[in-house]
Amino acid sequence: MNDISSPSVGSISLLERIRTGEVLARDCPSRDILNHVCSRWGVLVLVVLLDGMHRFSELRRKIGGVSEKMLSQTLQSLEQDGFVDRKALPVVPPHVEYRLTAMGEEVALQMDGLTTWIEQNLPRILEAREGRVSITE
Repeated sequence: MNDISSPSVGSISLLERIRTGEVLARDCPSRDILNHVCSRWGVLVLVVLLDGMHRFSELRRKIGGVSEKMLSQTLQSLEQDGFVDRKALPVVPPHVEYRLTAMGEEVALQMDGLTTWIEQNLPRILEAREGRVSITE
């Protein structure tokens, strides 16, 4: 088991370990990124943006139930993490377009796989919730 407090583990220095991330470590910055990407709204924004550029209002319409505030916060977090590119157009009224960066496409494809799996297995999941399926199945 790796001890994050040790100066090096094997040939990997502490600085290298911090740069690559260790999500199970309490203070690892990868946890914040994981929270942005894997939050309900983060996942949905990433999956919608796989279809290409969208304006804020289009995203809000496509993602049922998201408030303007939550969508704005989610987009800001994903932009700060380098997953989403925001482009403000100099028109009246102002238009803002959002699209995935190359890195955003990589992570969005991972989230798309997860959401597809959940959708395909929803009947099994709902049965398990209702207690009709044994955990050992």
